[in-house]
Amino acid sequence: MVIVQNTQQWFESSLGRYVVDHEYRYFDQVVANIFGYNAVQIGLPQFNFLRLNRMPLHFSVGLESRVSLQAAADFLPIHSNSMDLVILPHVLEFNTNPHQILREVHRILIPEGHLVISGFNPFSLWGVCRYLKSMRRAYPWNGSFIALSRLKDWLKLLDFEMMGGRLSCYTPPLKQEKWRQRFNFMEAAGDRWWPISGGVYFLHAVKRMCGMRIIKPGWKNCFDGKKRIVPATQKFNKFR
Repeated sequence: MVIVQNTQQWFESSLGRYVVDHEYRYFDQVVANIFGYNAVQIGLPQFNFLRLNRMPLHFSVGLESRVSLQAAADFLPIHSNSMDLVILPHVLEFNTNPHQILREVHRILIPEGHLVISGFNPFSLWGVCRYLKSMRRAYPWNGSFIALSRLKDWLKLLDFEMMGGRLSCYTPPLKQEKWRQRFNFMEAAGDRWWPISGGVYFLHAVKRMCGMRIIKPGWKNCFDGKKRIVPATQKFNKFR
C-alpha cells in the first residue's frame, strides 16, 4: 500500500518536527547577524525562519494562502536589486525549474545581498528512501533532491560566493522518535566522521558583482603635483 502524505502532514509528524528543529537552529544562527532593510522567505510560510533577523521588513512568498505575497517562486513580482536577504527552505528540490528560481533570487538581491538555502541531501540515508516504492510518492521523498556540489556550481555561475554552510539530520529517517533516539550517536558524530551524509544541508552565499572594485582617492598623486609647483617668489628671484 502506497501512502500519500502532503507537506503539512509530514511537518506535523515526529520526523518532520525533527527536521524543523534543525532548520530553526541553523537559520536562527545565520540570519541574526545579517543586516539591511528587506528580507524575504520563499516557501514553508508556516515556519518563520526569519524570526531572529532584525531587518525592519520581513515577508513571505509562496502559493499558499497564508503568505504575505502570493506568487510563484520562479517569477517573483519584486523589484530588482531590492532585497538584502532571501532564504529558500526546501524550495529548489520541489520545483520543476530550480535554475529559474535562483536567477530570480539573484535579480531581486542587492549587490552583497545574502542567500540562505536548505535542502535534502540525495547522498544520505534520506536520499536512499526515495527509491523505496512505499515512500516515493510521499513528501519529502517525492522531491528531486539536488546534490550540494551541483547547487554550488549553479550558484557560482550566478556569481554567488559561498560564505558557509553545514549538514545535519544524520540519524536515519525513522518515523518513530524512540527508534531515532537509538541512533543519536550518529547525530553527535556526524560532522566528524561522515560529514557529507547528513540528511539536510544548509548553504549561505552572497551575491557578488563582477567588475566592481573600490576606487581609492589618489592622494599621493595630488601631493606629488603640489611638490612640483614653484612658489611665485622663487620665480621672481630667478629673473632678477
